[in-house]
Amino acid sequence: MQSGIHIHHRPPVNQPTLIAGFDGWGNALNVSEGMVSYLIRKLDAEAFAELDPDLYFRYDKDRPTVEIEQGEVKNISFPGGSFYWAKAPPIQGRILVLRSHEPQLNWRHFVNDLLSFCHDLNVRTIITLGGMYDNVLHSDRIMSGMASNETLAARLKEKQLGPITYKGPSAIHSIILSEGGERGYNCLSLWCHCPYYLEGITHFGLLSHLGSLLASLAGFDLDTADMEKRWRELNLQIQELIEKNPELQGMLSEIRKEKIKGSRQEMKRSSKMDQKIINLNDFINPR
Repeated sequence: MQSGIHIHHRPPVNQPTLIAGFDGWGNALNVSEGMVSYLIRKLDAEAFAELDPDLYFRYDKDRPTVEIEQGEVKNISFPGGSFYWAKAPPIQGRILVLRSHEPQLNWRHFVNDLLSFCHDLNVRTIITLGGMYDNVLHSDRIMSGMASNETLAARLKEKQLGPITYKGPSAIHSIILSEGGERGYNCLSLWCHCPYYLEGITHFGLLSHLGSLLASLAGFDLDTADMEKRWRELNLQIQELIEKNPELQGMLSEIRKEKIKGSRQEMKRSSKMDQKIINLNDFINPR
């Protein structure tokens, strides 16, 4: 098979760290795709390569979008992903960002292409980002992680990230970490635990916490004060909604009781966790 990553121009990079975020299954409350989009803006990052959508995406599942005006096709956009390099000093050329839909086809081929791409650009560290729904409160900022070697696992422990214990359907992150580790790359996968009773928002509080952690691990400065401000505003709206919703108040009380009983790893899965409790887009107008 042909390479599925097309490089338009080679950026001036110096042993960069690749940070990858994916929309899709592992993007609860938009913390994965939202984080890389934020980095692209804050680091003045420039696109230099893209994925071939024909190799990795099912158009019957994630259809291309079209713009038609007065019977004339103006634009067609395909699902896919792009690579960016950070232009802003002092980290110019030391950070690469992948923003993409999670591939739906040819995962092993995708990961092989990704690691070959990293080899060509002298990337040694790969960090993937994910978000999972969990039995936690919206005021919590809980994260866990995986690492490809003991040294990196110790770094995560120093940052107070618990190790992930899980058995079930995989996200692309696990394949990247497994294959990357076998080929000698330093691979980390960072996961935010998102409150299952919220949907339809971006959790800026978790994004701020994740951004600070990323900056620490990858060795760059990142001011997340703007996300903290947005989270304070959104949190006020969430609190107002909770005060008017007895059902939601009851569920939050149950979560608090579980936290008192034991650690996150010991908390029982809520019987309502698989249900859509509330979509904030139905109640909250962005400010």
